[in-house]
Amino acid sequence: MADRKRCAIYTRKSTEEGLEQDFNSLDAQREACAAYILSQAGEGWEAVAEQYDDGGWSGGSMDRPALRQLLADVEAGKIDVIVVYKVDRLTRSLADFAKIVEILDVRSASFVSVTQAFNTTTSMGRLTLNVLLSFAQFEREVTSERIRDKVAASKKKGMWMGGAVPLGYRVEQRKLLIEPTEAGDVRHIFARYLELKSIPLLVDDLARTGYRTRRRALTDGRVIGNVCFGRGPLGLMLKNPIYIGKIRHKDLIHDGEHEAIIDAVTFDAVQKTLKRNNHEKVVGTRTSRPSLLTGMLTDPDGRPMSPTGGKKGVKTYRYYTTRTSPGEDRDKIWSFPTSEIDTVVIEAIARHLEKPVSSGTDDTADWQKRNDVNHSIAEALRNGSTIEQREQLLELKTGVRLKEDSVEIAFSGLEDNKLTTISVPAKLVRKGHELKIAVPPDHRSPATLPDPVLVKLMGQAFAARQHLVEGKEGKIVSDYSRPHLQRLARLSWLAPDIVSDILKGRQPPHLTARYLLRCGDVPLDWPGQRAFLGFA
Repeated sequence: MADRKRCAIYTRKSTEEGLEQDFNSLDAQREACAAYILSQAGEGWEAVAEQYDDGGWSGGSMDRPALRQLLADVEAGKIDVIVVYKVDRLTRSLADFAKIVEILDVRSASFVSVTQAFNTTTSMGRLTLNVLLSFAQFEREVTSERIRDKVAASKKKGMWMGGAVPLGYRVEQRKLLIEPTEAGDVRHIFARYLELKSIPLLVDDLARTGYRTRRRALTDGRVIGNVCFGRGPLGLMLKNPIYIGKIRHKDLIHDGEHEAIIDAVTFDAVQKTLKRNNHEKVVGTRTSRPSLLTGMLTDPDGRPMSPTGGKKGVKTYRYYTTRTSPGEDRDKIWSFPTSEIDTVVIEAIARHLEKPVSSGTDDTADWQKRNDVNHSIAEALRNGSTIEQREQLLELKTGVRLKEDSVEIAFSGLEDNKLTTISVPAKLVRKGHELKIAVPPDHRSPATLPDPVLVKLMGQAFAARQHLVEGKEGKIVSDYSRPHLQRLARLSWLAPDIVSDILKGRQPPHLTARYLLRCGDVPLDWPGQRAFLGFA
């Protein structure tokens, strides 16, 4: 009797188009592979129950969920043969194919293409496969180059090449035409920016006067848009040369086929203002993009901290960082995300001001007036813009000192000029590559939002438990491997108050979904769980 060979079927499709159909491309590939395995039953071949499907993933990279799981199972000795419909379903990269073959060789596993008779255990089979993959990679690169050249040539002629339609335009027969009502909004936005000379101020102004983004209906039925403008979208709009009748391609600007909405003089004036405000420059108490605690904050060593920033792609990161003098030792520099400290300071001062002022021997009317003033300041701190919050803090003569176990906040009252000091217990914890401030739940802002990734993980945990224990099928976990389902299911037995805190966003800052999923030694008893995960 032939030795048993465990066969895994791998399927892939580069786009998600058609995957919603009852019988799609992945099903067709799997059916052909299953028939081939059945024909080799006499050789001991049998298909494993696990499905490895990558729908909507390119073959130009190995960063695919099902492929990663498949290779992990090969390395774990669970798979003897990988079966695919065509070799390019597995990969279109010659370098990636070499890595896959190396993994297969270590475990004495092999690879079979149903429509192409190859055997990777022989040198001739590998040579033929390498030739085929070279052509597959060449075809992919040539196609990409042809598309890039076509886009570049079309944009050089000023043609609209698709994408999100800019506010102020509509598309007819692949051409941009002015939408009169939206074009008026665009002109207003450019004009108001030149008056305000600040994107944050422009954001508040547009929200206050009722301007909203375009409402769009997506192909899947969802409706997006019709919300207040954000800083990022406004910044991109103000820099977009499409509004002066131009088309941008990388670093080149070409004359477009469409009409302009903004005149060149206005657009140039906006660009000069944006460039001038690009880097934060503190002049007294005014900044082009103010950070809340600039000039008020010191680090645990008593040194002043200044706002700094970084950018990765389109996302901007802002920090308070220790300001060092020339020649000073830079080995111990503190750096914290601005939002963490800003939230702690605002919430601590607002809560203190909301506490009723004791009447004592004061006149009742005066006592009530002081309470009203304090409540109005607390309201402004919680709901005002960054600029308004900063003005309030400066008026209160606020100073903030970070310590390794607390945040000390000192400020003066508006009425009596009396100095008040608040100490908020806080621990410095590391979350990924950043230092975070861990604040007890009773000192956090009530507006703290739950971590959507953690909330989703808890939902998957209970769905996995139902799947494994009760046999219930569900779309949430239907594609997961059994080991992953088991890792998820054990999270459903966390203490109820831990689950409740996670759903309300009250978990410790270090507790991320990645951290929680990788914890393999969480205690079974609830008190032990609270201490282990940092809730105690």
